[in-house]
Parts: sequence; C-alpha cells; structure tokens
Amino acid sequence: MNILILGSGGREHSLAWAIKQNPKCDRLIVAPGNAGIAQIADCADLNILDGDVVANFVAENTIDFVIIGPEGPLAAGVADRLRRTGTLVFGPSQAAAQLEASKSFTKAICDAAAAPTALYARFTEAAPARAYVQAQGAPIVIKADGLAAGKGVTVAMTLDEALAALDHMFDGSFGPAGTAVVIEEFMEGEEASFFVLCDGKTILPVGTAQDHKRAFDGDQGPNTGGMGAYSPAPVMTDEVTQKALREIIQPTMDEMARRGTPFQGVLFCGLMIENGQPRLVEYNVRFGDPECQVLMMRLGGQVLDLLQACAEQRLHEVSVNWADDHALTIVMAANGYPGDYAKGSVIGGLDAQLEDSFHMVFHAGTKRADGQYQANGGRVLNITARGATLAEAHEQAYAMAQGIDWPGGFYRSDIGWRAL
Repeated sequence: MNILILGSGGREHSLAWAIKQNPKCDRLIVAPGNAGIAQIADCADLNILDGDVVANFVAENTIDFVIIGPEGPLAAGVADRLRRTGTLVFGPSQAAAQLEASKSFTKAICDAAAAPTALYARFTEAAPARAYVQAQGAPIVIKADGLAAGKGVTVAMTLDEALAALDHMFDGSFGPAGTAVVIEEFMEGEEASFFVLCDGKTILPVGTAQDHKRAFDGDQGPNTGGMGAYSPAPVMTDEVTQKALREIIQPTMDEMARRGTPFQGVLFCGLMIENGQPRLVEYNVRFGDPECQVLMMRLGGQVLDLLQACAEQRLHEVSVNWADDHALTIVMAANGYPGDYAKGSVIGGLDAQLEDSFHMVFHAGTKRADGQYQANGGRVLNITARGATLAEAHEQAYAMAQGIDWPGGFYRSDIGWRAL
C-alpha cells in the first residue's frame, strides 16, 4: 500500500513508526512531517487543511490509504473531500468531528444520550458568564467552545483565576474558538484517556493511557497540550472500562448514528473516574498527543491492520493483540512553553540515542538545518520507552532523556508518578 499520513507532530511520527513496521506498507509519505519523520518516510510540504490540495496529491501519487492525524483537517472536512473521490481514509466526517470541534455540541450529544458528564452552561458574552461563575464559585472549569490546540481549558481553583480565564477567552486570545465559552462543574477523581476505534457500527477498544497536562512537576503550572503519558492506565479497570463503553461511548455512537452522522475513526474519551464511576470530560476525534506515542509503542505494526479495518467498516473482523507491557513518554518542551518560546535552538545527542522497539525518540517540533537538529515548536521531543513494568519503562525513558543535550528545553521529572 501507498500510505499518506497528514500531520507534523509526535503523534504522526509514532503513527509512521508503527505503520512502517507492517509489511503491507510499501511507500509512506507524511505531510508536512518533521525532521524525525524524514528519517523513516518521505515528507511533503502540503496545506493539509485544504481538501482539494490533499485530494490532488493523493491522485498524483497513487495513494491507497490516507490517515489523518490532527483535528484541524478533520474539522475542515478533508476526510469528506477524500471520500467523495473514493479514497480510503481514516478519520471522521466534518459533521462527526464536531465531537471535538465544539464543546457545546458534545454536551448536547451527552444530554440526548444520557451519558454522565459535568453540569455545564454556555455563554457568548462575558457579563453573563462572569455572573454565572460568581454564582457557582470555585473550583470551576472554563473551556473555549472551539478548537484551541489543547490550550483552551482552565481548571480554575479560585474565583479570580476563573474570571481571568473568562477575560482571556473573550478578549480574542483564542480567536474564533473563544467566541463562545462552556463553563463546567469541577469533577473530582482521577482522569484517564480511553481510546476506541469506531467504524459506524462496531466499537473496538484499542488502549488506555494517562497524561500530564500541567507544565511542571507535582502537577503545577499552566495547562499544556500534554507533558508526558503512560499506558496502560491502572484506574481503567475492566469494570470501569465496561461502564464507560456501556454508559458513555455506545450511547454517544448510537446518538451520532441517529442524527445521520455516524462516527468513523478513533474516539479519544477523556474520563474522570471517582469511586469506580466514569464521567466524560471531553471527546477528541483523533489519537491524543502524547498518548498516541505510548499506544503505538505497545501496538506496533498491527496498527495499520486496525486502522484499515476501521476505514473499511469491518472492525468486527479484527482484534487487538496486546503484549502484557507498559510504555511511558516524556515530553521535552522549549523553555517558556506553553507561553512564548524561542525557535531554532540546537539539540544535541539525538544521533547517539538507541532506537528500537523498546526505545524511541519521537520528534514533535523539530527541523534539520546546517546539519543539526533544531527546535521548531513548543513541544519538541517525546522520549519514549517500553518495559515489562511501568517502573522499567520509566527508568529507561529518563535514562534516554539524560542523554539529550538541549539547554533550550525542559521536561518534567515525575511522569507516571500517580501509578508508580
């Protein structure tokens, strides 16, 4: 098969790494890719938000299968454009991608499906939103309704923090994503990520993980797109998993189908679990980043078979072959992230890293210039290791991180602390 992956981050590097291991993969192209991806695949400089551009590229390069990594192209309807030309594509329709693109859409789906989630209210003006927050008190959760690259959520522990978050959203900091705001009750418990493939009819669980959203050790500092992750998530017991499937995911899929917008792709279910009861925090319509990295590390080449079966609506024919192992990834980010950060700092020590099925450095935001690797984003590297136990994966990943010479970056030293 000739395969095209859309995206340029650590998620797409890990997808490419896993898919490349499958003998069905003949040619692999990633658009636009990054310096790490370029080591294992061809990279193409495409505007992946433009469905016509992508469709033309697919035709010119005789692509058999397109895998859409990030949420942007899905929300822009690229999957729909490709399907109209008969291209096999992994990723939901624009209508189904509303499960991520609009927080209020997801809340309405949960209401219709009776899926347990946080109580909420939606506002398009600052004054009533501020009045609502003052009436509810803190802690409380403030979310930009639209796509904000994982940064549009504030878990406010004080009233001042909540009001400041509202001001920040309504002053245009998140562009169109912040023109409406969803305010939710603060849910107690332990958060976990649950990933399922859906082909419009069949649901296939493909793994659990937990990530670390706060920038600094001890879960301190601002929310980020994720500073590390590990898989599996201990809190996702068989009982919790079955409850999530029965009470949240299946009713959601049924409601989407009832509306004429069946979901086909990967559904990332962010769950809050308290006393064995899961409630939905949010849905994403693509693999999480950095959760994808630990899932791909554990799944390997079978991922291509699973994604293809999903795209061809024959998930009922396949199953996941899990090894009894663990994986952990550490995000190395540019100093200043998630605020302002500089690009172009040189990263040393990458060529000396051992890379195999148990150790991988996935590139998230890098470029190659003047014979050197340079930082080209906020989250830059994902140091990922797999082991028989989480402690072993943790030890291996941190040993790898110590071998990277990058004064311009930082990372948390406590990834996996909750499970360990």
